[in-house]
Amino acid sequence: MFLFDLDSLKTRQADINASMEDQGFWEDSDHANRILQENKQLTSKIEDYDSLVGQLEDISVLIEMAEETSDSEEDKTIEDQLVAYISDVNEKIVNTTMELLFSGEYDSNNAILSINSGTGGLDAQDWAQMLLRMYIRWSEGRGLKVKLLDIISDPEAGIKTASLMVSGVNAYGYLKSEKGVHRLVRISPFDSSGKRHTSFASVDVLPEIEDDSDININPNDLKIDTYRSSGAGGQHVNTTDSAVRITHLPTGIVVQCQNERSQRINKDVAMKMLISKLIQIKEEENKEKIEDLQGKYTQISWGSQIRSYVFQPYKLVKDHRTNKENTNVDAVMDGSLDDFMFEYLKKQNL
Repeated sequence: MFLFDLDSLKTRQADINASMEDQGFWEDSDHANRILQENKQLTSKIEDYDSLVGQLEDISVLIEMAEETSDSEEDKTIEDQLVAYISDVNEKIVNTTMELLFSGEYDSNNAILSINSGTGGLDAQDWAQMLLRMYIRWSEGRGLKVKLLDIISDPEAGIKTASLMVSGVNAYGYLKSEKGVHRLVRISPFDSSGKRHTSFASVDVLPEIEDDSDININPNDLKIDTYRSSGAGGQHVNTTDSAVRITHLPTGIVVQCQNERSQRINKDVAMKMLISKLIQIKEEENKEKIEDLQGKYTQISWGSQIRSYVFQPYKLVKDHRTNKENTNVDAVMDGSLDDFMFEYLKKQNL
């Protein structure tokens, strides 16, 4: 059961506004920025609620007008207005319900999304690139900011791996539903015989963690390598050792960033990625070994998929965790993922 406690939201906002008047509020800029971000989210929720209530009242008025009028032309105008209002209200209710499902500690954080090609050769690499485009489209449609952190392309086709930073309210809350293996079935463009092929790619999603106070990293546990970037960014990127790869020796976790021209900035981003991964591992209380967690993503093959995308012999996208289906494959590949995310979040909160 999901409750929208408006009074609690307004009380929290009043407390924040009071704290912002304190002289020492801005002494800790990081803390102040987090509070400002929380206040922005609260304001958005309260305004959305007020807007929804206002529209419901407008619908009630239109229904009364329709019952009182005998003019067929006016009836048609009112009917058109009602259809538009109800459609808009329904969309807002779905979005509000989704936000109520964001109960995780890091759901409001930015997200670090990584894609790795799996079984299927060139088809798998092409599939990984298709997924990259799909998530960029979804993010842009949601008004979220997307930044490419790292990408390893193949000169023949597609990508081997890529990492994105998706920034905005509830980015991680939405994208955590995408974590797992994604399966593609289609006629391969790389097979002259026109046979149907199955390809796999894995998606990993981590919250960006700003506060690393719970994680102590011994510098002696890190192996830091620098290398020349192979990604976009101009000639400067490709002619200096600006890319950074960090290996956490106790766990074997490897993170890398090559998007920025500055080696220092790339190192900072890579450290954020490492901290997020370590916090995720720390929170996996039921995992006996870190290898168990890593193994979840090493088997990128048949039987481990969370979602299948079938292009031939029929068109269907099916999420195997919720049984949610969509026959409009093109729309899904253009970023229409909200229905799948919503069903996953509902199931997780049952």
